[in-house]
Amino acid sequence: MRRPIAPAQLPRMETLIPIAHEIADKLMTRGETVAVSESSAGGLISAALLAVPGASRYYRGGGVIYTPKAFKHLLDLTREDLGDMRSSTEPYARLLANTIRGKLAADWGMCETGASGPTGNGYGDAAGHTCVAVVGPNRFEISTTLETGLTDRPKNMRLFAKEALEVLQAAIG
Repeated sequence: MRRPIAPAQLPRMETLIPIAHEIADKLMTRGETVAVSESSAGGLISAALLAVPGASRYYRGGGVIYTPKAFKHLLDLTREDLGDMRSSTEPYARLLANTIRGKLAADWGMCETGASGPTGNGYGDAAGHTCVAVVGPNRFEISTTLETGLTDRPKNMRLFAKEALEVLQAAIG
């Protein structure tokens, strides 16, 4: 699903933490865990989740998978594992969400992958493009694409983190 965003609502870190609190409360209540693979959000997703007291009870870990070396050495994936898939797509986000979930033995896995700006990525996606995927128990999978239309890197990073947290929040119910 592709969703545009209006630049009027640009989140600050303070707006990410309440979403993370709701996620944390649900996960801790159910005794579930999450693992995160993010790229163009630059660690803001993990930072928001870790800002909640008790994070070690629900946050298994994560990584900023920003380079091919991180892809290979942190996730133990190769180019061959991708097949015809490319970065910054929903199928790629689902693959990385499943991979980080499995690597860290978490109940939920989440991935964010995109182009924060000020220019697009090498795959032809414009700045402000990101894909988010969440996978979970009982073969649950959801993915979405966000196009902010912005070239402002810090703003896009915050919008990407907010999108990812909201998708995770909706996924865990």
